[in-house]
Amino acid sequence: MAESGVLYVVATPIGNMGDISVRAREILAGVGAVAAEDTRHSGRLLRELGLERPLVSLHEHNERARVVELVGRLRGGESIALVSDAGTPLVSDPGYLLVAAAIEAGVVVTPIPGPSAAIAALSAAGLPCDRFCFEGFLPARAAARRRRLAELAAETRTLVIYEAPHRIAECLADLVAACGATRRACVAREITKRFETFYRGNLGELAERAKNDADLARGEAVILIEGAEQADPGAAQLDETLSVLLRHLPPSAAAAAAASLMGVRRNDAYARALAITKDKSPDQA
Repeated sequence: MAESGVLYVVATPIGNMGDISVRAREILAGVGAVAAEDTRHSGRLLRELGLERPLVSLHEHNERARVVELVGRLRGGESIALVSDAGTPLVSDPGYLLVAAAIEAGVVVTPIPGPSAAIAALSAAGLPCDRFCFEGFLPARAAARRRRLAELAAETRTLVIYEAPHRIAECLADLVAACGATRRACVAREITKRFETFYRGNLGELAERAKNDADLARGEAVILIEGAEQADPGAAQLDETLSVLLRHLPPSAAAAAAASLMGVRRNDAYARALAITKDKSPDQA
């Protein structure tokens, strides 16, 4: 049996052709075929690089059907490069099913690193990037998007979101509603391209600008949002303790017990007890 080929996961430019790596070009020149999200787009890329390789379409609608064929070719000894329309494959792009099946079949999978819109945007946004949460594309439907943002509002890491141009203004408005207007944020659009622009400010400012600046909604965009402030674990524990005590005791007695148990001031515990009691709905009280 022939030795298996290699599946190369090749990052390609997100705008500026100068960002193609020497190694990526060498791999693309040497493989038996290129599995591409859009063969027309990747065909233009290969021509700009002076290359001519067989192209196989691999996108979200046919990936499951293509996997058996491509893994068979890999196991037969042919090496294949996986590319997306731009950036690093699998990051909000097709390819996961192929990579997983190749690994399961014992095929070597090798990354050829390079451009990524998320990482490029993080590096220049001016927001903390030692820890971040990549969310990719939010749901297109407004109700589902708002539910997801409500779940993400307390995330303490910098959030990284991809958004389509025609939904940027609506998404920013939803972010204000979920996270508040004062949270620092950045919209990075057309990264590495001629009209690359970083809009920095707080969510309220960016949402307002999106209403009046048509350029902000032109081109592919990455939205980055500063993480929420870390909650005081002591405050959270006090609230949890009070919530249990308030099921059986009036606020004053619950506050006294909580203050004794946790070593906090009775007045502080009483203020929290009143706030918790007030927040309860009538059917919970």
